[in-house]
Amino acid sequence: MTKPLTCDVVVVGAGMVGAACAFHAARAGLAVTLVDRGPVSGGTTGAGEGNVLVSDKEPGPELELALLSARLWAELAREFGAAVEYEPKGGVVVASSPEGLTALEEFATGQRAAGVDAVPVGERELAELEPHLAPGLPGGVHYPQDAQVMPALAAARLVRASGAGLETGRTVTGVLRGPDGAVRGVRTDRGDIHAPAVVNAAGTWGGEVAALAGVGLPVLPRRGFVLVTEPLPRLVRHKVYAADYVADVASDSAALQTSPVVEGTAAGPVLIGASRERVGFDRSFSLPVVRALAAGAVRLFPFLGRVRAMRTYVGFRPYLPDHLPAIGPDPRVPGLLHACGHEGAGIGLATGTGHLIAQALTGQVPDLDLAPFRPDRFDHFDRCDRREEETS
Repeated sequence: MTKPLTCDVVVVGAGMVGAACAFHAARAGLAVTLVDRGPVSGGTTGAGEGNVLVSDKEPGPELELALLSARLWAELAREFGAAVEYEPKGGVVVASSPEGLTALEEFATGQRAAGVDAVPVGERELAELEPHLAPGLPGGVHYPQDAQVMPALAAARLVRASGAGLETGRTVTGVLRGPDGAVRGVRTDRGDIHAPAVVNAAGTWGGEVAALAGVGLPVLPRRGFVLVTEPLPRLVRHKVYAADYVADVASDSAALQTSPVVEGTAAGPVLIGASRERVGFDRSFSLPVVRALAAGAVRLFPFLGRVRAMRTYVGFRPYLPDHLPAIGPDPRVPGLLHACGHEGAGIGLATGTGHLIAQALTGQVPDLDLAPFRPDRFDHFDRCDRREEETS
């Protein structure tokens, strides 16, 4: 006997990506239930810096998604006003040597051909953009399209604006499937939710949710720390980072990597990152990592050596082996869609992801080709290798 539907779609995960999926699906006319075992923004989103970036992405599918998402974020900012603390402050990528500057400018040339506003700047222009930068840096690239939001506020605003049914503190324990194998909803620790479509937006736990539906998705956590300073006047005007940050983002290494990333916030504190390492879900405080972050930040902005760090926090980026998220319908399970694996770019890419998911749910031709984001592209991934990586 067919159970009556609770809603049109269940979105699993109430972080930024799940919130954006719920928002866009509801705007497309669907009845949505958003379910999470914790609170809204209780995972990676709550530990994020709120970056909406195009500067760190090379030409290709992710950059196309970033440009779409940046446009949608700007539209949402006009709708929501100050409620999401959207700041179109731009980014500045800094080279530390003439050779590094040449490589950075070549990278920017490819980005410009793909639609990015990337402006080369010399030493003098760099000092005008960021007066407190360390002297002697040869130059960099200015990215006016880079922006920032306050992640927890923005996710909560999207959830509220969606009108979706919100079920927090409710753990999904299974994906319901009919005799034909198609999705029929989810099973939770507080009863079943019946729907013909389920969106897996569970972030670092996306692999576990996929497994509940009987499919593989090799999402792994990639740990990162952020330092937060005392409130300051706006001494850092843009998001500023060293050119080697781009290489760290694209790296497959499980080992620790740090590269200086510094940005001011609307509330006053300066955020300092970025570190990356695959150590499972180990939340232990690491003094060597935090020291490396602080040292890198002071090399970029010497005045930070006189500033107090008030706290640190840790989060886990949902990493997939080819550094592209899984977005769209899963051909292995009719009615199952994925929206996870965005690594450290989930805040910025959330709006475009939600928009594409809503288009897929309503049978529209998506604005971007979803083939590079196919969830089944990892069917060759060896499960034993994954277990080895998780314990390494």
